[in-house]
Amino acid sequence: MNQYLITGYDYTDEGALERRLNTRPHHLDSLRDLKARGIYIIGGAILNDEGKMIGSTMIMQFENEEQLEAWKQAEPYLTQGVWESVDIKPFKVATV
Repeated sequence: MNQYLITGYDYTDEGALERRLNTRPHHLDSLRDLKARGIYIIGGAILNDEGKMIGSTMIMQFENEEQLEAWKQAEPYLTQGVWESVDIKPFKVATV
């Protein structure tokens, strides 16, 4: 399994937060499924100084690049225009 640090940054237009809130239940449902399949490890929302959600960070693991690409094609925050950009970096969870 290859692990990744995934950071999605939301659009900043006037309707961005509303799109996020409307899409959030679908995003969370997707993460529950990914967690059950051993893909999603941990994640959460990035907050601004006022405590409003402006992005997300997740640690996920995929068997191969094809599985990562399939996730990107299905991720509600990408398909519904919540994330303006996504940064994906190889990552290694520390075991202690």
